[in-house]
Order: sequence, then structure tokens, then C-alpha cells
Amino acid sequence: MTPVFREGQLEGRVAVVTGGGSGINLAIAERFAEHGAKLALIGRKQEKLDAAATGILKRGGVAAGFAADVRDYDALSGAIAASVERLGAIDIVVCGAAGNFPATALGMSANGFKSVVDIDLLGTFNTCRAVFEHLERPGASIINISATQAFIPMAMQAHVCAAKAGVDMLTRTLALEWGPLGVRVNSIAPGAVDDTEGMRRLAPTDQARANITRMIPLGRFAKKSEIADLALFLCSDAAQFITGVVMVCDGGQSLATVRSDLLGGGSPRIGTQ
Repeated sequence: MTPVFREGQLEGRVAVVTGGGSGINLAIAERFAEHGAKLALIGRKQEKLDAAATGILKRGGVAAGFAADVRDYDALSGAIAASVERLGAIDIVVCGAAGNFPATALGMSANGFKSVVDIDLLGTFNTCRAVFEHLERPGASIINISATQAFIPMAMQAHVCAAKAGVDMLTRTLALEWGPLGVRVNSIAPGAVDDTEGMRRLAPTDQARANITRMIPLGRFAKKSEIADLALFLCSDAAQFITGVVMVCDGGQSLATVRSDLLGGGSPRIGTQ
């Protein structure tokens, strides 16, 4: 799909997207830009962010990259402040930075487990905390990118299950605390999403992809654009009374219980970033 950039429902708003250099998060950034938002892309590699921002600029959008690791609060806070100086106060935040690798609990190190929790959970908190003073409120919207591992235990995903469960509870808690201040906080929990690095790692063979597809009632992987459309809805005026929810977008995959060994040791239900 080739998006057509035009004036839309996010005209004049500023959105910060962590992990915005690629994958689902870049698709979300592109969809926001299509509807008029100015994008601040945050990630670890400036070159990757610049390439992503250039793609948005070439299609008529406004975007800039600001390098920072979400695990480093001071660096992240500095990147956010720089984005505000350049683009203005923040209306929308997407906390999408994430890490994943397939490993059993006995097959991963303590550092491996900590790394995923630090990127996914601590990084989400750091982002929410660091952006708060720069939010346009009332009216600001925060979207945390979770995964179906947050509520379904999955083999070889103990680190992600723990981290994403924390992200969803953080979402609900912040919705309670920040709702009276006019800030909405929601989560999106994708299932299997096509053309993402996560799925290339977790379902690297045609057989693994076929096994996952059989477990999805709608019979296919999600498109990145479909996750982006859900994010667009959640930060739009159409969702002004929605906060503290976890929106699952997995084609019905999480409705059924199946054996994880169908993937040859992998997880049958896999959320990706």
C-alpha cells in the first residue's frame, strides 16, 4: 500500500514514537504523518532514524530523528526535550521500543532476561515519565505497544511475557493517575504481524509460518498498516473517552489454546515489534 499524505485528523499535532526507525512503529509514524502529525522518531541509531525520517519527508510529511536508548533516562529525556524544541509540545506518544529473542527460561541468561525487561518495561516507563512535562494537556494520548504474550504464557518467551504483562499494568495505572489531568493511556497488543524482524526471528521457516497461520481464525498474519490504523484510532478524537484499555489485534489467535510444540519448540502465538 502506498499511503497518500494529506491533511487529516492529526493536523498540527506532534507525535513521539520510540523504536520509530523500523517495523510496526515506523508504520505507525508514517500513518500519523499521512494524517498531518509532525513526527519525532526516537531510537538507538541515528542513521536508521534519519533514513526513516527521510522517507516521511519525501512523501510530504514532517519528521526528525533523535537518537537515545530508552533504558537511559537522561539520554531519553534529552532527546525528548530536543524534539520539543524543534517540533513543539507533544500531543501523542507511542512507546514502541522493544526487544525479543526465542529462548527457554533455562536457555537464557539473567542478563538476557533483564535486557528485554529493561527495553520493554523500563523503557516504556522512562518514556512516559520523561514526556509528561512536555505533553499538551488536556488532550494528550499515550499508546504503549504490548503483545499477546502479556496475557498468554508462551514457551520460549518468558522474558517477553513478563515485560509485556508489566507494560499492560503500567498502562492501566497511568490511565488512573493521569486521566484526571486529561491524558489518555492505552495499549495495543499485536499478534503475528507480517514483514517484521520479530516474526523473521520467531517464525523463520515456511512451515513455522504455516503453523501459526492455521491458529489464526482470520487465516493470515496482520499487516503493519492494520496496527497503524488501530493506533490512529486510539489517538484520534473518535477515541476521546477510551483510556486504560488493552486493544488486541491478532485476528482471533489468542482465542484458542494450542500446543506450542507445533512450531518445533517455538511459541504458537507471537507478538512482534
